[in-house]
Amino acid sequence: MNDPAPVVERVERLLLRYEELKRTNDLLSRQLAAVTAERDSLKLRLNTARARIDALLERLPDTSPPGTGES
Repeated sequence: MNDPAPVVERVERLLLRYEELKRTNDLLSRQLAAVTAERDSLKLRLNTARARIDALLERLPDTSPPGTGES
């Protein structure tokens, strides 16, 4: 008769590995969500800063020398 012990041990190892991979996946999913939120926040801050710089540049007087064709 075949001994079922090796099969049982293998199934138990597979279940342990599955649980380990599930925990790792959950952790990585949380980290990805955090990094995605941080990226979105940084993109928003960058766009806000660009808009502020553009507004400041609009307020600067035109310092191009006369006759250069720039306005």
